[in-house]
Amino acid sequence: MKKRVKENNLFIYIPVLIILLISIFVLSKYPLDSYMLKQVLWIVIGLVIFFIVKKFKIKILFAYSHWIYLFNVILLILVLFIGKEINGAKAWFDFKYFSFQPSELMKVSLALYLYQIVNTNFPKHFKEEILLICKISFIFLLPAILVFLEPDTGAIILYFIITIVALYFAKIRRNWFIMIFGLLICLLVIFFILYFGNQNLLIKLIGTSFFYRVDRLISFANNSGYQINQALIAIGSAGLFGKKHSLHIPEATTDFIFAFMISKFGFIMAIIILGCYLLIDIYFIKLILKTKNLFISMFFFMFLFQQIQNILMNIGLFPIMGIPLPFLSYGGTNTIIYFIFLGIVLNIKKVRNFSF
Repeated sequence: MKKRVKENNLFIYIPVLIILLISIFVLSKYPLDSYMLKQVLWIVIGLVIFFIVKKFKIKILFAYSHWIYLFNVILLILVLFIGKEINGAKAWFDFKYFSFQPSELMKVSLALYLYQIVNTNFPKHFKEEILLICKISFIFLLPAILVFLEPDTGAIILYFIITIVALYFAKIRRNWFIMIFGLLICLLVIFFILYFGNQNLLIKLIGTSFFYRVDRLISFANNSGYQINQALIAIGSAGLFGKKHSLHIPEATTDFIFAFMISKFGFIMAIIILGCYLLIDIYFIKLILKTKNLFISMFFFMFLFQQIQNILMNIGLFPIMGIPLPFLSYGGTNTIIYFIFLGIVLNIKKVRNFSF
């Protein structure tokens, strides 16, 4: 039985390893060599943490999830006061040799805590369902508001995806989903009526800063930004095997690494990357169908959204949200967080008699 589990895990290990090697290779072609060397360090640290988490007693991790979540909330509050501002966002703790982004860690903290809440609450009455929905909503809104103040729109969207999956697995009637999504649609309709009909009133209601952030997202279809124009030109001129000398692409190591990779190595490299992500997605879909596990589902839908959003953003079909491509984009916190997620998922998979 153990041998079969190890063989099955090769279908996740191999594509992840290929993506990591491509990440190192692509970053080695960036003008600043420090990106590649730092990424190697993050991957090594991530692998060490991955094997520790994979061997850790998973029930203990879930049992203390509320303390992990609370600690992360404190970090999100502190970063607003003593954090370092980068690209207009005050979201990093800056140490001498590295930076740490607590909004990334909150992805794990939120998923762990919501998993514990959903699996220890079984509402039997209407009032209990309302209390559970309010509790889950509060757990989502608290970090979402703090991250909104940084600001980091991409992280909030990922928190929302994790929360929606948690609500779906919660033991509540499906009519609640109709009401929740109905309310969201009504709010969006009101917002767009004001956006196109009375922007002055909308600015008074939501503030100037938030309005211009939303305005940038809505107007992305014009493709008028320097970043997206450079990315599209670089992709369009890359050919099958790329070019030795390519255009400068802003944020080429993080948000636009997919475009940078194509510009340097052509569409053949893009096909390899997409194939690896497809293998990983198929692996998780099969695992979810087999286990019906909430945590694995939360991770998968977040992971899938990041792939879709980042790749479509790179080709001008989605707005720029600052969402990196998992395991490929440069970034210490993001890389390590995904290793933690993967370690927890494989830990859940191997533990026998675990409550799914």
